[in-house]
Amino acid sequence: MNKTIEVEGKNIDAAIAMACAEFDLPREKLNIEIISEGSSGLFGFVGAKKASIRASIMSFDMEMDDSQEIHAVRAESKDTAPSNVAVDDESAAAEAREILEGILKMMNLDFPVKTEETEENVVLNIVGDGSGLIIGRGGQTLDAMQYIVNKALGKNGRKRKRIILDTENYRHKRKNTLTALAEKLGAKAKQAKKPVTVNPMNAHDRRIIHMALQNDTDLTTKSRGEGTFRKIIIIPAKRG
Repeated sequence: MNKTIEVEGKNIDAAIAMACAEFDLPREKLNIEIISEGSSGLFGFVGAKKASIRASIMSFDMEMDDSQEIHAVRAESKDTAPSNVAVDDESAAAEAREILEGILKMMNLDFPVKTEETEENVVLNIVGDGSGLIIGRGGQTLDAMQYIVNKALGKNGRKRKRIILDTENYRHKRKNTLTALAEKLGAKAKQAKKPVTVNPMNAHDRRIIHMALQNDTDLTTKSRGEGTFRKIIIIPAKRG
């Protein structure tokens, strides 16, 4: 079970620093919940209250390094089925659907789930008008539920297709948006002849950026940073 601690400090920054020391991890690897911001009190000391936070290790950090990301891009572009496809995909899909429906029930969301199988993945499509709540900011809620479902199925060690969660065609829309962004920033990098940095993204979104620009010989993409702060840098090729 994920360890959670509560830490007090003279201010929020001090409390976070103590939490980092306790877990021996950088700030971006922790979930931080502010319980109390504290107060300096009268004249800076009378009635002063310490800041208080609750900290735990991130559960959904599935970040990859550059070599893993580029490898994933190349594998995805070959249109070949992944090596983890097995004969029990049908039973895994049914189990995944059952797990997802349980998660939605705990969220008080009574939406049906439709199953679709492709050569590469099993797609669970959540049908309903609450897509904003299900997707979350930048797809974070949808990604978190997807991670939980895949993690739960992976406990028995069986080989299977990867489970993808979607709702209201969000994955396709997101891919189109990111591809357009990559092309726009790529053109900007070439015109200015300077690297352009993309805002921090999760591993899935970074792969889309890599794929969008992988065939452009005038550009190179690299990932930099750690955890939730990992971002892509689009670099124009040097000529002459």
